[in-house]
Amino acid sequence: MTASTRKSKTKAAAPARLEEVLWNTADQLRGHMDAAEYKHVVLGLVFLKYISDAFGALHARLKAEVDEETAEDRDEYIAEGVFWVPREARWDELKDNAKQPDIGKRVDEAMAALERENPKQLKGMLPTGYARPSLPSRVIGGLIDEISKYGTGGTVSDNSGDLFSSDQPAQKAESDLLGRVYQYMLGRFAAAEGKLGGEFYTPDSVVQTLVEMLAPYKGRVYDPACGSGGMFVQSEKFVEAHKGRIGDIAIYGQESNHTTWKLARMNLAIRRIDADLGKENADTFHQDLHPDLRADYVLANPPFNVSNWGGERLQGDPRWKYGTPPVGNANYAWLQHILHHLAPNGTAGVVLANGSLSSNQSGEGEIRRNMIAADKVDCIVAMPGQLFYTTQIPVSLWFLANNKQNGKGQEGRTLRDRSGQILFIDARELGYMRTRTERDLTPEDRARITSAYHNWRGDGEGEYEDIPGFCKVADIDEIEKNGWVLTPGRYVGAAAKEEDSEPFGEKMTRLSSDLREQFAESDRLQAVIKANLEKLGYGG
Repeated sequence: MTASTRKSKTKAAAPARLEEVLWNTADQLRGHMDAAEYKHVVLGLVFLKYISDAFGALHARLKAEVDEETAEDRDEYIAEGVFWVPREARWDELKDNAKQPDIGKRVDEAMAALERENPKQLKGMLPTGYARPSLPSRVIGGLIDEISKYGTGGTVSDNSGDLFSSDQPAQKAESDLLGRVYQYMLGRFAAAEGKLGGEFYTPDSVVQTLVEMLAPYKGRVYDPACGSGGMFVQSEKFVEAHKGRIGDIAIYGQESNHTTWKLARMNLAIRRIDADLGKENADTFHQDLHPDLRADYVLANPPFNVSNWGGERLQGDPRWKYGTPPVGNANYAWLQHILHHLAPNGTAGVVLANGSLSSNQSGEGEIRRNMIAADKVDCIVAMPGQLFYTTQIPVSLWFLANNKQNGKGQEGRTLRDRSGQILFIDARELGYMRTRTERDLTPEDRARITSAYHNWRGDGEGEYEDIPGFCKVADIDEIEKNGWVLTPGRYVGAAAKEEDSEPFGEKMTRLSSDLREQFAESDRLQAVIKANLEKLGYGG
């Protein structure tokens, strides 16, 4: 049997994708609770399965290599960086009792035991309420049964349809599978929850574009509105993909919503990403948990156009170096907070509504002018519409830099002097409709955006050149002439039209001939229709 035949047979026998199975099972809960609640039911069980399996793998190894007593020694797990899972919280215990009417109570007790035994990492983080009357035990049992089918030793499918087989390291297969499931479920729940979902989840294509533009290889990474932690997950993936060392980046974040803050901690814990998200959720503007942080990279998708951010209580704040932001819109408060936390050679990528590019209301135009004059704006990318699950507001990516004269970029390459210039990229025509309402970017789309930026900075693989309709470098004089507006469409112009080499006389002869043929065909069809009507007795 050939390798390709074996692979084909394996694919044919593979179970359904766990993500879809879990989503369909979770869908049964719609009649009992809204999306904001059942998100925690499903994601809590996925998290529990992940850490229980990681524990189980080490437990089995210690039992085989040493003895059973050592396998129950809590210190052995702490030394390996694995959560200690007490017996009542182990997945096998829950799986064996999945059909019991008190399974919800057992899950609640498992969550409480995990937090009690791992207070530093898990205290106050895990969801509870599995024993509530509105949550049928058969649904919880069904979820446990489905999740149990996907373990470290089986064959599981990845996003592309290729397979993780059992000859791979168990830890790798399980981490990839459940980590991917976790991120998938966050995205699906974001779509189901509507506006609320956008507060904790940024579409992957947007996050990947930000990360690939900034290329965070080494240093401190900060997100002042971190949601569920997607920026951090993609940053770690980027480092891994480029053969860097995960320990070379330190992660800092903050999130104001308590529930979302717990989601972020779970999302990072399931991927074993160490991060400082503060000891509690807190409002970034009014309770800055990292006041002394100066980050090498900032990635953020703050809430758009927030009007009730409490700006009236922050008049004269030292962060407002370029002007006091209006109390009715937090967009320029976010930009200045981020600049305040940038290291001397730091760079930032921020998602904002397009209105921020041109607004002159309540002093925003003056703040934008001051930021441009101070040479803090490096690049603006106008993104396609319909990328977000929850809003049709068109967005742009702002890239800020504290030092455009030099610095280090990808793989430590020295950047070119970009002082007094801004790169504009109009990517509104890129992407494809993945569903009737959602657009996405292909890897090629992202590569086109990011290569233009890196080639311009001097750490790309090619030479930069302006492309009409897509990208253009403008100096500050040109931007001033345009009223300090940063809308890319004002600068990139229109795409060059393909030159028509056909002589005018020949073209008119050809088009006239085509037109006469179309008239003749129209006459023929009219005659056929009239004849058919006469046969039916409708002539006249």
